Amino acid sequence: MRYAPLFLCLLLVLPALHAEQTTRRFEFTYEVNIDESSNQNAMEIFIPLPVENNDQRIIDSKIQSSISGVEKQEPVHGNRYYHMKLPANEDHTLKASFSWVVERNIVTANPEPLSEQERIRYLNSNTLVPVGHEILKPIQAEIHAMRANDSAPATARAIYDWIVDNVEYKKTGTGWGNGDTFWACNERYGNCTDFHALFIALARSEGIPARFEIGFPVPTDRAEGEIGGYHCWVQFYLPHQGWIPIDASEAAKHPEHRELFYGTHPADRVHFTTGRDLIISTATQNQPLNYFIFPHAEIDNVPAKVDMRTTFSYRELP
Repeated sequence: MRYAPLFLCLLLVLPALHAEQTTRRFEFTYEVNIDESSNQNAMEIFIPLPVENNDQRIIDSKIQSSISGVEKQEPVHGNRYYHMKLPANEDHTLKASFSWVVERNIVTANPEPLSEQERIRYLNSNTLVPVGHEILKPIQAEIHAMRANDSAPATARAIYDWIVDNVEYKKTGTGWGNGDTFWACNERYGNCTDFHALFIALARSEGIPARFEIGFPVPTDRAEGEIGGYHCWVQFYLPHQGWIPIDASEAAKHPEHRELFYGTHPADRVHFTTGRDLIISTATQNQPLNYFIFPHAEIDNVPAKVDMRTTFSYRELP
């Protein structure tokens, strides 16, 4: 009976987020429409594909596209993507629909080992995620003052709490949404990319490996429908515990569930890619992708803005 209080707490917290399902199965559809019929140059399109791992299984997949392509894999993080080529002097109209049956689990601490290569990768800076920068020092001082002790677990928790308490989830004006640590430090607001860029920068500056993951939220309050945009989150690494999931932006939006989002990712999302500054083509070797969730287009090996429409939707399955 001594476990009853914890059990009752879980009963109260999890249903409030519809997270009582340890596993969900749903069909996720990613549609892309491009109309560049007047363009006479060669065009390439790169579409991110969802992750397959212990947390997320792809049960089935279906591709319907007016242009054929090939699946490839980014070498650093193992991100998968679909690569299509539209030849020069041809109609550059593309209609493509990608559908996957996804089985998604609740994610908690993962004890998988950290390789030396991963440790170096997830402690280093990214373009918008600096490590050891002067702009972080005042925040680090506040974190050091509030943490229970100077251990990595206490420091990671203090970073999470500081961000939830001091950064506002808000999407007004311009400048937010780039996963920009400098923006988050100066403006103290933004979306999930800004929250988690700051968490990663602070964690890595304290010697705690941390990695960025991005995908889409999958609602739990209805059986199907469109999804308005992406969502991102973080995992950080602690010796003897492994990878620990956190979602600081959701904790800021739902402060009553702060404890749930430290150490748990509910099964309310689908993971597409990992990492920042991604290289998937010749052009991105010189100009890496900040993050990869929307289609990337290139014309004659140069990043290009094209007339592109995307739609994301899901359907719950039994």
